Amino acid sequence: MPALPLLIDTDTGSDDAVALLLATASGLGDVRAVTTVAGNVPLETGTRNALISLQTAGRRDIPVHPGCHRPMVRTLSSAQHVHGQDGMGDIGLPDPVAAPHDTHAVEVLLSLPRLYPDELTLVTLAPLTNIAAALLRDPSLLSRFRHVYCMAGAADFAGNVSPTAEFNVWADPEAARVVAQAATPDKVTWIGWDVSRRDAVMTPADQQRLERIGTPMATFAHRINRVVADWARDVTGLAGYDLPDPIAMAVALRPGLVVEREQVHVDIALDAQTRGQMIIDRRLTAPPPNLTLVRRVDETGFKNLLFDTVSNAVTL
Repeated sequence: MPALPLLIDTDTGSDDAVALLLATASGLGDVRAVTTVAGNVPLETGTRNALISLQTAGRRDIPVHPGCHRPMVRTLSSAQHVHGQDGMGDIGLPDPVAAPHDTHAVEVLLSLPRLYPDELTLVTLAPLTNIAAALLRDPSLLSRFRHVYCMAGAADFAGNVSPTAEFNVWADPEAARVVAQAATPDKVTWIGWDVSRRDAVMTPADQQRLERIGTPMATFAHRINRVVADWARDVTGLAGYDLPDPIAMAVALRPGLVVEREQVHVDIALDAQTRGQMIIDRRLTAPPPNLTLVRRVDETGFKNLLFDTVSNAVTL
């Protein structure tokens, strides 16, 4: 089966980095470009982390294009308290060899799907600022992709940055609303933090297995998540740290991992108290669905894909 042509938008923190390993080193993805946006960390830091992640996977050839440095209308609120000041666990990673490209991420998001209509799959692992900015210039943008997968939202209204909101949507809810309003369920799928919390938790046993694999990618994936593990223990109370971006990437690479999904109408709350909350209308009188929401994923299949990928040897 040919590798899936991918365009990836990321605010590279530690879980984004693992998602980039899956996309580039599993043999399932053909990454044409990576675009970056402010989110988990400031734009320059996230761009550096994307370059480091691609280098770890032996893919310094993939172009990285920086994009928007702040949300559409709000000031940037990062997640460095979750991922570390450098977004990668503050383990002192050396600078990457490659440098980012000059072409702005929004220009890439607009041009590549025009060059390759209905061929590219877009995977977003970040606040949706770049995507919304591109949509404001080309309202038909999403229809030009083969499919769009977004790590976004919490369909059970259990949040990780507020009582009801997931970080990527909370960080730029105006952008998330723009994307949701432009979406159709046949083209756009969201995989939320509810899925990660149920089906992508790296238990202590999983963490030990990852550490024992011992390859450069496995060691990298284990070490960069050390700060996240502490945050998960102290804040979310999970039985380990979870991997929202990798499980979203896994769904894009292997849609057969999905075991439960629904098509519904979704809007995004913008007010202060419920900022970033998904407003899901499941009434019979609801407007037509605009999104497909993944609700459950095969946990064993996901983890096997992760462990198999990081077990691969790469040429750095």
